[in-house]
Amino acid sequence: MTVHLGLPTIAATGASCASGSAEAAPGQSSSNGVLPHAEHHESALLDRYGRRATDLRISLIDKCNLRCTYCMPADGLPWLAKEQLLSLEEITRIVRVGVRTLGIRELRLTGGEPLVRKDLVDIIAAIRAEHPDLPISMTTNGVGLDKKAQALKDAGLTRINVSLDTLHAEVFEKLTRRDHFPRVMAGIDAALTAGLTPVKINAVLMRGVNDHEAADLLHWALERGLELRFIEHMPLDADKKWVRDGLVTASEIREQIREDFTLEVSPENRNGAPAERFLVKDASGSTLGTVGIIASVTEPFCADCTRTRITAEGKVMSCLFSSEETDLRGLLRDGSDDDALAQRWKDAMWLKPRAHGADEGIARDEFVRPERSMSAIGG
Repeated sequence: MTVHLGLPTIAATGASCASGSAEAAPGQSSSNGVLPHAEHHESALLDRYGRRATDLRISLIDKCNLRCTYCMPADGLPWLAKEQLLSLEEITRIVRVGVRTLGIRELRLTGGEPLVRKDLVDIIAAIRAEHPDLPISMTTNGVGLDKKAQALKDAGLTRINVSLDTLHAEVFEKLTRRDHFPRVMAGIDAALTAGLTPVKINAVLMRGVNDHEAADLLHWALERGLELRFIEHMPLDADKKWVRDGLVTASEIREQIREDFTLEVSPENRNGAPAERFLVKDASGSTLGTVGIIASVTEPFCADCTRTRITAEGKVMSCLFSSEETDLRGLLRDGSDDDALAQRWKDAMWLKPRAHGADEGIARDEFVRPERSMSAIGG
């Protein structure tokens, strides 16, 4: 893994990923689609290919109270010490710089498991106090959500995503290595009651385990007014046991769903979001709701990516699959001003790779996995 403590300003002729390419005129792309470095001086998280990051995802903690097979080893991982985590003040400062200086329009709090962090409600309240109109969402496994949903809503959380891969307690325990299925279901009910809507359900289908549950999960979600999103199993497991042949693809998921429903691409499809959204219709043509499919492996959406990620210890990751990281925590703690913080963040995002997907890596033998697992990056 390469860790950058700070990236130098890129030379005007060095913005291209192809050696010897000519510099484009201001505001225009060069022949290989790479923007001139002059564009890098905008007050935005812009990369060389013209993508603008407006969706910030901050991991609050690396710890988790589940041990999902597609994410973490049975015995867990070495956790960060408390002093290594970004503090409440550091998190709010990052958000402040992102929103006021760099064009961030949406915030997602992730982990690990964010509910494990004791000052979670205070973090949300502090961010909301400074940014009354900022959409703030959170991804959680739902364990303990039944006790905190209302407090999170009162603090200013807008909505929530809950991970749930199965409707069967015994399969849940096999996937997560924990017997917490009733607690997750209670958490989902509590989120609905608290008004953390739309409540979105994230489901990963694993071949030979729960790969037959796509239609059942969708029936269940539609009946409860939940938005279901299927996520292709990605090579981000700490055990590094992911294999391409074990992947349940987006195509297979759609095929399963179509045994019970009709799918039509939603007129509000994507808009920068990772999920391809479909209207779900019954035999009469009535729309029952929507379903999303995030196909990072087989149908990557890199060209439209709007995300920037910060790990629990303050490293910028321009891509979920990147092996390069840029440290912000050092600047937060050495007295550097907000301009320096913004510039380092911009430098990191400027070097975001063009793509990671079917033509670039994951589906190819040459793909190099990131050292971090999903729990250590932040979903």
